[in-house]
Amino acid sequence: MQTENINTRVLVIDDEEMVRDNIEEILIPPIKTNEQVKQASSILFGEEAERPLLGSRNSYIPKFTVDKAANGKEGFEKVKQSITANGPYAVIFLDMRMPGWDGLETATHIREADTKAEIIFITAYSDTSIEDIVAKAGQNVGYHCKPYAADEIIQLATKAVDDYNKLRNLEHLLFAISNINLAEHHLNSLLKNILDQIAGYTQTDMALLGKLHKDGSYEKIFSIGVGEEKLNQEQLATIIETASRNSSEEIIQVDELVFAKMENYVVFTALKKNIRLKTEKLYLLKLFVQSAAKVIRNAELQAKLLEKEKLSAVGGALSMLLHDLRSPIKNIPVLTGLLRGEGIQNELLDMLDQCGEQASEIFDDFLDFIREVPVKTQKLSLKEIVTDSIALSASIRDFSLLQVQTDIPNQLSIWGDKSKFKRIIINLLSNAAEALRDNKIANPLIRISAEEQDGSIELTIKDNGPGIPDTLFKTLFDPFVTKDKQGGTGLGLAIVKQFVLAHGGSINVHNNQGAVFNIIIPSA
Repeated sequence: MQTENINTRVLVIDDEEMVRDNIEEILIPPIKTNEQVKQASSILFGEEAERPLLGSRNSYIPKFTVDKAANGKEGFEKVKQSITANGPYAVIFLDMRMPGWDGLETATHIREADTKAEIIFITAYSDTSIEDIVAKAGQNVGYHCKPYAADEIIQLATKAVDDYNKLRNLEHLLFAISNINLAEHHLNSLLKNILDQIAGYTQTDMALLGKLHKDGSYEKIFSIGVGEEKLNQEQLATIIETASRNSSEEIIQVDELVFAKMENYVVFTALKKNIRLKTEKLYLLKLFVQSAAKVIRNAELQAKLLEKEKLSAVGGALSMLLHDLRSPIKNIPVLTGLLRGEGIQNELLDMLDQCGEQASEIFDDFLDFIREVPVKTQKLSLKEIVTDSIALSASIRDFSLLQVQTDIPNQLSIWGDKSKFKRIIINLLSNAAEALRDNKIANPLIRISAEEQDGSIELTIKDNGPGIPDTLFKTLFDPFVTKDKQGGTGLGLAIVKQFVLAHGGSINVHNNQGAVFNIIIPSA
């Protein structure tokens, strides 16, 4: 172990001055002059002896600094002062039997100020069980009986300092990493490497990092080790929910399964049988999840910032384009009106009016999406909105070749923005129609159904296509995401999600012999 830049601060708390001074002298041997050594040697070994009184200290032994306290309260004050001065103790040697606060009570108070220091009890008595000590002082404790040898104290202190500083170094690494903005492929690689270290440190067979969504579903980010296929992810989510209700702890062990939950991120580790994690390992697991959550959140925020920048650029360009196109689009109903005034009556005029109105709505909806304009709601018949949306979808390529079945009860109504809710349905129909056409599905079919439950309406749009590729689920509703498309902006489903959320609803997608989009929206 390198001894530079490590914490080697030791606190000795004992009511016997001789014990305090003895441990200090063991850890910091007094420097003897040659004359003192010769004089001591002559007394012990005779005039002719040249044997040194103290042997040279091995290079692996740290250079300790030692503070002393005569009782528990004084020791506790020194611990608090060390934390305030940003110079905490790495190791605390603590006598068990002392007047006033005994060792266990002192350790309990110390843990209120410092949960990281390695505590080593030095006692001539064993009237306190290990279980009681661990319960009150944590599992990062040692226990050694008097009398002790000097080498034993050195070994205990060296190991404790080593363990303390290894944990602090990894802690600093994790916190540093948590502030780095990374691209997704770099992010996953980095988190996986850290998870490898955590698994090795905790001696786990398998570990997963995942994300819990509000609907209770679990999304795996990545995993390491073997045995993942044996875990039921729905059962994992249930275990987390149940354990979280029954315990306020951030790190919980249920049989061989240990999980740490921070915000909506969770790390699972599957341990070998009959293993309990020590306090410092539980702390490390907690620290990893905190840092991993922050790294992922930073990456998500960076991705959203890039999306905003793209949308801002698109919005600026589109605003100029719309300015140039506004006049010809707005002139369509003027021109059709003039033609009708000349006595010309034709269905094509009605279609031109509809196309002009639809083009104007598309531009407005597109700009509203970029600017995140609030929706203007009114009471709408869901069946009427769906029927109008199907009719407006007639211009979609090969839409006439599809069969569209609807099952919308007449009484269902919502509070919604008519134009934007039609845009939701049209975009989903366009998405389904494209998948059916591109995959040359025989007898292409889209089913639209709705039902009311507990004050909400569930609108389902399902096709009989190949379904959503697994690689697209995570980014399906992100802006500018396209898959094997010759055209399109990649904004269709992003607009759908934003408009659904603006209506106070939610949307999710899954595969069931085709893609199934479920929209939950409050009923009127």
